Amino acid sequence: MGLELKPSKTRITHTLNVTKGKPGFDFLGFSIRQYPVGKTKSGKDCQGRLQGFKTYIKPSKIAIQKQVNKLREVIDCRKHSDQETLIKALNPIIVGWSNYYAHVMSAQTFKKLDNIVYMMLRGWAVYRHAKQNKHWIMGKYWRIDDGQGWVFQPHNSKWRLCRHAKTPIRRHVKVRGSRSPYDGDWLYWSKRLGRHPEVSARVAKLLKNQQGKCQECGLYFRDREKIEVDHIIPKSIGGKDAFYNLQLLHRHCHDKKTTRDTG
Repeated sequence: MGLELKPSKTRITHTLNVTKGKPGFDFLGFSIRQYPVGKTKSGKDCQGRLQGFKTYIKPSKIAIQKQVNKLREVIDCRKHSDQETLIKALNPIIVGWSNYYAHVMSAQTFKKLDNIVYMMLRGWAVYRHAKQNKHWIMGKYWRIDDGQGWVFQPHNSKWRLCRHAKTPIRRHVKVRGSRSPYDGDWLYWSKRLGRHPEVSARVAKLLKNQQGKCQECGLYFRDREKIEVDHIIPKSIGGKDAFYNLQLLHRHCHDKKTTRDTG
């Protein structure tokens, strides 16, 4: 096809030991590198033998700096905008970036970015009210939520600033060696992928959201078990037929909850 590697973006390196330069490499915003560790944290090969090192994948320094610059640009361009407008502009950037890096070692990076955003917002608030003291400024733009610390949120508004650290870290789970998308195990693949040809989109999405567990008993669904869709708030007492009001239950758990709801 005539494709060639660009020399300025190409280098041959080792991820653990390098005599010249730095070990590891950056790819698509991720920094991939291996570190020597003790036997309690060492990775293992396919035969169970200790390798003496562990692979760490983290957001690269360049990607972190790009995120900081983007957040700073948004805040600087809205020095005279109201708080709700600023939050609406920042939230998609924070949520999108966090979801992209939610499957690697990003917890410390998320906390660091949240601290940087807080300092930027404090500077934004001080610029708007240069003659007011810091306590007045904090009371105007920040709220104390239960167990959440200081939250950047206007008075009498549902809009609040999202945090990088609120995005849960979800490790990638390898597909079992004995599994295949064509093996007919719709429960496994619906929970993993959120879809399967033999399962409705609603049931597949609920399975994925519930991590394959029954909301009533907390046990995992097993293949060939009867699974039913239940309304969390029954329709008879005003519950809506919306996705947020649906859950999957075992058939016997569904009967038990229905008896409890009807008194």
